[in-house]
Amino acid sequence: MLSLNKKIQHLENYLSQPNENYADSFKEDILMFIDDFTNQNKLLSFLNNFNSLEGIENWVDNLCSRIVLKFDSEGEEINDFIYDYIQFG
Repeated sequence: MLSLNKKIQHLENYLSQPNENYADSFKEDILMFIDDFTNQNKLLSFLNNFNSLEGIENWVDNLCSRIVLKFDSEGEEINDFIYDYIQFG
């Protein structure tokens, strides 16, 4: 079983990877939103729902895709969009 620290480290590393496409460019926004990649950051408790590193990567990819498809920069803030996804999926 993966520890929370290992999951947090993997999330930070995955978000820090170079962009391969337009959707990946939003990884930087997620990285800046989370900011504190320690187990003290209560925002990262959602990682307890994952049993694999691939699940975390899929979560990031789904969030990036959702930003591309549904984010309205004129009507909302990117941080609010990311927060809502973390809280409500």
